[in-house]
Amino acid sequence: MTEVNMKIDGREVKAEQRSPLLGAIRSLGIHVPTLCHIDGLEPYGVCRMCIVEVKRGKRTRLVTSCNFPCEEGLEVSTDTERVRQHRRIMAELLLARCPDVPKIQELAKSVGVDKSRFKVTEPSDCVLCGLCVRVCDQIVGASALSFIGRGNERVVGTPWYVDPNSCIACGACAYVCPTGAMHMEEKTAERWRRALAS
Repeated sequence: MTEVNMKIDGREVKAEQRSPLLGAIRSLGIHVPTLCHIDGLEPYGVCRMCIVEVKRGKRTRLVTSCNFPCEEGLEVSTDTERVRQHRRIMAELLLARCPDVPKIQELAKSVGVDKSRFKVTEPSDCVLCGLCVRVCDQIVGASALSFIGRGNERVVGTPWYVDPNSCIACGACAYVCPTGAMHMEEKTAERWRRALAS
């Protein structure tokens, strides 16, 4: 293991080279909001809430800390006005998509957002964080869920919207879902109880 030296909010820290920056930040007890991140799953960086500002040489830019690698000499700022502004905009977008989801309301409030200025067109409970898809693929190994469609038509579902034979009704997808959009249906659970009993 190769260690690198960095500065996070002005504090010196050592971290494993190329490990996700979020781990080094949290090791200092600094809170960074996340929605699509769970330890043990490959980082995805889609919710953009874990954004931080990094400086290398004279260049400064915003990056997602869950999937940006630790590197020698990196200077990281987790609470600049630019970072706070970006998180507020992302919270507004999430609120426009999921205005009635308590987890999203709580996350938005934590960054100072009470309501979204963006128009709510078709409210949803799903924020497309991909946790259910990734846990099914990477941990369970069933790959029973995937993203379907593109752009604003993107959804999470099963292939051809039918019950996949690969689903073992373990409930991992429902367990990791931060918004409650994914849940176990009693008929699915019962079907698998009967199948496993025979």
